[in-house]
Amino acid sequence: MPRAQGIVSISVSLAAAAAVWWPSGARAQQPKMGFAPVALTQSSYVFDTAEQHKVRVVVVVTGLKHPFGLALLPNGDALVSERSRALRIVHEVTGKDGKSAALDPAPIAGIPPVVPAFRNGGLQDVALHPQFAQNHLVYFTFNEPGKLAPAVGNRPASRQGIVTLMRGTLSGHTLTHVKTVFSARESGYAGGSRIAFDRNGMVYITTGAPFDDSAQHLNSVYGKVLRLRDDGTVPLGNPFVGRAGARPEIFSYGHRDQLGLIVDPLNGAVLDTEEGPNGGDKINVILPGRNYGWPSVSFGRNYDGSVISNLPVTPGTEPPLIVWTPSIAPGNLVVYTGNRFPAWKNNLFVTSARWGEIPGTGGLERVVLNASMGELRREMLFTQLHLRMRDVRQGYDGLLYVVTDEDDGALLRIEPAD
Repeated sequence: MPRAQGIVSISVSLAAAAAVWWPSGARAQQPKMGFAPVALTQSSYVFDTAEQHKVRVVVVVTGLKHPFGLALLPNGDALVSERSRALRIVHEVTGKDGKSAALDPAPIAGIPPVVPAFRNGGLQDVALHPQFAQNHLVYFTFNEPGKLAPAVGNRPASRQGIVTLMRGTLSGHTLTHVKTVFSARESGYAGGSRIAFDRNGMVYITTGAPFDDSAQHLNSVYGKVLRLRDDGTVPLGNPFVGRAGARPEIFSYGHRDQLGLIVDPLNGAVLDTEEGPNGGDKINVILPGRNYGWPSVSFGRNYDGSVISNLPVTPGTEPPLIVWTPSIAPGNLVVYTGNRFPAWKNNLFVTSARWGEIPGTGGLERVVLNASMGELRREMLFTQLHLRMRDVRQGYDGLLYVVTDEDDGALLRIEPAD
C-alpha cells in the first residue's frame, strides 16, 4: 500500500531565553532552562498543520501521574499505565468534547506491588492480546526489584530491575489470574519497556541497556528486542536458538533505551524508537539477529559533548530508518491508517518528550514515508503546549490518542476541527 505524498513546509522555532541581569558583586546563577507545560484549562485547542489543516486537540482527562502506556478497549474505554505506579481505566474516551469521559479514581486491582519501591520499579507498558475481544488478556511489563548497583564516579548507587512480562484477564475493574509470562532472571537497567504483537501473534518486548556493554552480549537480555509466543515460550525460529551461551529469547541486540515499539500495519515490519544520549535518537527496522550498535557506535554524543564513536555505523551494525540530531526523546509511535485525516494517511507519528535537550519542547512528530519506507519530510506538531508526549495510538474511531508524561498527565484526543 503506498504511503501519503504531497508538499509540506516545516517550521521549528524555539523562544530565546530571556537575558538575566546580575547586580555587581553577585554570583551568577544559571537560569532555569526550558518551558513550563501549558495548564490544560480549556476543553480543547485548535491548531493548523501543514497538510491536515485545522485539527482539534481534545483534553479527554487529566490527573494521570506520568502515564506511559495506552491501550484502547473495544468498548470505548482505555487502560493507561502510570509509570512505576498503577494501571488506570478511563471511561468513554470517545465521548464528544471529552464531556462524558472520566478517569476512574480507583486503580485496576491485580497489579503486583513493588517492595521496596525504587526508581522506575513497577509498571511500564500495557497491551491487549490480539484476540482480546474473546480472551480479555492484558499484557504488561513490570520491573521487579533487583540487586543494588554500586556507585560509579558521579553516578550514585541505584536499585536495578528485573524486566518481567506478565499477563492477566481483565474482569470488570480487576486483573485476575495474573501470571509471569517471561522474567529476565538477572538484574539490569530499570528503564521503560514496550510490548507489540505481530500478525502471527508473537509478542515482542524491548529492554533498556545497563551502563555497560551488556547490550552487545548475547548472554544478557538487556539492550535487546525479545520475541516470544504469547504464552512466553520461545519460537524455534528465533535467531539465537541453540547457540551456546546465548539467550534464545533475543531477536535483535545492541540497543540503548527503546521507548517505542510497533508492527507496521502496512508491511508487517517491526519498528522501534531508540533514544540516543545527546542526539542520535532513531527508528530502527528490527531484523532477526542483527546488531544495532550500542554502545560501540552512535549518531549522538555524550552529555558532556564528547564523541562516542567516530563513525555512527560500522560493518556489522544496522543503520537506522530515521535519525534525529538533535534529539527529540522519542516515545511510542503509530502508523496512521484511518480515514478521519485523509492528508495523514499512512504517515508515521512519533511522540516526543523534548527537542534538542530543552525541557518543555515536546510534541508529536509526523514523518511521511514513501512506499519503500524512504523518508520524504517531517513536521513537529503541538509544541505550543510544551508537553512531554509519551504514547500515541489510533482508536477504533480513526482518531489519534496521546498521553502526556507529566506530574498532571493527560489523555488527549486528536480530531478534525470540523
